[in-house]
Amino acid sequence: MATLHSWIKAARLRTLPLASASIALGGFLARLQPSFNLNAVIFAGITTLFLQILSNLANDYGDSRSGIDNKNRIGPLRTVQSGEITHRSMKSAILIVSFLALLSGIILVLWVAEIPLFSRIGFLLLGFGAIVAAIKYTVGQKPYGYRGLGDLSVFLFFGLLGVAGTFYVATNTFDLTLLLPASAMGLLSTGVLNLNNLRDFDNDKSSGKRTMVVSMGYINALKYHTLLILLPFVFLGVFSYTYLTGLWPYTFILLLPLFVKDLVEIKKIENLAHLDPYLKKLALKTLLLTLVFGITILL
Repeated sequence: MATLHSWIKAARLRTLPLASASIALGGFLARLQPSFNLNAVIFAGITTLFLQILSNLANDYGDSRSGIDNKNRIGPLRTVQSGEITHRSMKSAILIVSFLALLSGIILVLWVAEIPLFSRIGFLLLGFGAIVAAIKYTVGQKPYGYRGLGDLSVFLFFGLLGVAGTFYVATNTFDLTLLLPASAMGLLSTGVLNLNNLRDFDNDKSSGKRTMVVSMGYINALKYHTLLILLPFVFLGVFSYTYLTGLWPYTFILLLPLFVKDLVEIKKIENLAHLDPYLKKLALKTLLLTLVFGITILL
């Protein structure tokens, strides 16, 4: 029987700060509105955490079934691959977490958020789609994560939907200007996935998993990664200049050297296994960026 430690490992706690960051940013932006609903932000966060854990469990299961998780893979040993958790137990866990994500989403949309009926229906459909997307990323006959579509999925769900969706359910309002900070979060989240795929480049290529990194080649993927990290600062800067007042909203720029430092170090790495610690670093720095930007726009 799998231990609690095995399940915690399968949940991949180091990915949760990234999931929290998009909801937090949407919440900070929503706090500027008079119709702010804190409970909606809280339930949006709970739902997102369930979805992230679901995605991690499904990834553990799917990559094991497909053979992507093998002895040549770099990075933490997965729980199904190692035999710590059986395929049957992982399938049961996926169903349970799917139900919890769905339940949390239903509570958010039907009871907590004060939004029109057509919006409730739309968000219920989006929530169901998010659950399917979390599973189908690596599970099934044609997982879209093996066809280079993972980056787009992360950008949409962690960026546009995570930030703008949270803002909407917390305020019952929407503004296209939100696409700037939402895109910034989506790009940084995609950066974490890109780092993961850079680390797994050799094994993915030999196993037939066509991630964006495999498709564009390692060198081009490094250039792509630079854009994923630097463009968010441009988007946040444009948003601050256009829609905010004072100097406090520009405080986030002080964090730029921390991100640039990692970019320089990543480009020098030859042993792909040494890329692994930078996934956690980027996730935590993205959360830090969100907190600094969010707190300062409220000052």
